[in-house]
Amino acid sequence: MTKVLSAVAWPYANGPRHIGHVAGFGVPSDVFSRYMRMAGHDVLMVSGTDEHGTPILVAADQAGVTPRELADTNNRIIVEDLVNLGLSYDLFTRTTTRNHYAVVQELFRGVYRNGYMIEQTTFGAISPSTGRTLPDRYIEGTCPICGATDARGDQCDTCGNQLDPTDLIDPRSKIDGEKPEFVESQHFFLDLPALAQALAEFLDAREETGLWRTNVIRFSQGLLKDMRPRAMTRDIDWGIPIPLDGWRDQPGKRLYVWFDAVIGYLSASIEWARRTGDPDRWREWWNNPEAVSYYFQGKDNITFHSQIWPAELLGYRGKGDKGGEPGEYGELTLPTEVVASEFMTMEGKQFSSSRGVVIYVRDMLSRYQPDALRYFISAAGPETSDSDFTWAEFVQRTNSELVAGWGNLVNRTASMIAKSFGEIPACGPLEAGDEEVLAAVRTGFAGVGEAIAHHRQRAALAEAMRLVGEVNAYVSRTEPFKLKGEDQRERLGTILHVLAQCVSDLNLLLSPFLPHSSNAVHRVLGGDGTLTPMPRIEEVEDFPDMVEGLPDAVGPALHRYPVITGTYTGPAGFRPWQSTPIVPGTPIAKPSPIFTKLDPSVVDDELGRLHGESEGEGAVPEGAAQ
Repeated sequence: MTKVLSAVAWPYANGPRHIGHVAGFGVPSDVFSRYMRMAGHDVLMVSGTDEHGTPILVAADQAGVTPRELADTNNRIIVEDLVNLGLSYDLFTRTTTRNHYAVVQELFRGVYRNGYMIEQTTFGAISPSTGRTLPDRYIEGTCPICGATDARGDQCDTCGNQLDPTDLIDPRSKIDGEKPEFVESQHFFLDLPALAQALAEFLDAREETGLWRTNVIRFSQGLLKDMRPRAMTRDIDWGIPIPLDGWRDQPGKRLYVWFDAVIGYLSASIEWARRTGDPDRWREWWNNPEAVSYYFQGKDNITFHSQIWPAELLGYRGKGDKGGEPGEYGELTLPTEVVASEFMTMEGKQFSSSRGVVIYVRDMLSRYQPDALRYFISAAGPETSDSDFTWAEFVQRTNSELVAGWGNLVNRTASMIAKSFGEIPACGPLEAGDEEVLAAVRTGFAGVGEAIAHHRQRAALAEAMRLVGEVNAYVSRTEPFKLKGEDQRERLGTILHVLAQCVSDLNLLLSPFLPHSSNAVHRVLGGDGTLTPMPRIEEVEDFPDMVEGLPDAVGPALHRYPVITGTYTGPAGFRPWQSTPIVPGTPIAKPSPIFTKLDPSVVDDELGRLHGESEGEGAVPEGAAQ
């Protein structure tokens, strides 16, 4: 049994999340985590809402509320949406907890103590009209290296080079188009050059494994060509205080939101352990050299997960050019793999809330089955290349693959059993065709599992659905619906037994992708509908941690907030990743359809809604959260 950390990107809490977001971080991480648990590994899947930084302030101003009120509202919306989608987090929390503040400050102190957090004077970008600091990602202009006109203030996506806002030619604010003012300010910088050699060795070792997606490892290694110190503090009052004398009492200086956000993987693990009553249990994943960790997010966040986060971990461990010693958390493990998805567009256009090119997770799930969305993302999502969500393809895949393929197989198998026997019949002598289809499905566990384990989920789902097609072909060949005589009853029972076994096994194979419907199929086959454990929401109390720089009366208030958690292993409905014999005599009733067939008019209805509505979220850049 291997300790597996599923570290899932933290959705930003400046608004609800749309289906493009969950296509990048949500569904792929859940499919992987569900499979790894069934394969016998000890999985810890963590994440939460990311709630600091200027975008929260901008969105709060637009809504006429405080940053905390905005974060509270959107945190709950996101939590409810992700639970309804069936994402099996061990803990989904938030970055405005006292636990998170305390963990972030400990990481900062450790990196600083080892000499990798250096103080420098820099130029910060200020909005002339509001006087508010502009994050690097809220500034765009022409790249001085390759000439791309849409480079961001932290990075040019065209050439991949790290930038500073002052490097840009003709810089402008993405909020209102203003030319920013640059003023001198004192800040702490992560000394990336002193960690460059250690980062190179880390990435080279990961390349040797052959596990990383080619685009991710190549992009990550390319970042080493231009390693400069990177600012880890900001002129802002909404964030985590800097835990050093002379800094902790400055209300306008806070840690950079991306410095604290990636530490969330560790702080969420620590919070999870504390809530289990075994506060040191997180160390089984973070101080264990045999443990593995997978970081799921979109390709725009590769820099922070293959460079900034490993650099923070190396600096805390004292593994750079300056040496040093680990802090109280010990030698924290580096990422095993950064699993970065490409982008999903919608009807050929980039998702944009402000332009109405969007469908939020909540709206999608209010009109369609969650597994229909999960299926589309798994079958046609942005795994290794950009993909496009279209309503026509969504309807087509739902109707022809889920309804006519898998759903029809389940329905007619159960209907024939209910009509002819009322229970799963005993298995008589097997013919060659029976043996072949049983063996094909049984073999599928190895192939589908191998593909999921290596983050080839599109191939895994395609193989599972190919097997669905084989079993449907078996029905067509054997024609059990024509076996009506008493002398044919044993043969009929054998075919239906084989079909029930195949459907049961296929349901297990598909359960990481389709957890809601797998429970429905389990009920159809006479089970209690607990085949696949599902997440739940719990209301919890914040911990009373002491946070440097903020007195109790000013710091993150002790409050209740919702978390996602669940029991995904053990006897409570858990099934192993293997063929499990069905039980003859299990009662089978006439089934109801598992999946809802969509009327073709859905396409025109949704396109009309897409073209006719604007979400009215102002000019906050889509996806520019940090």
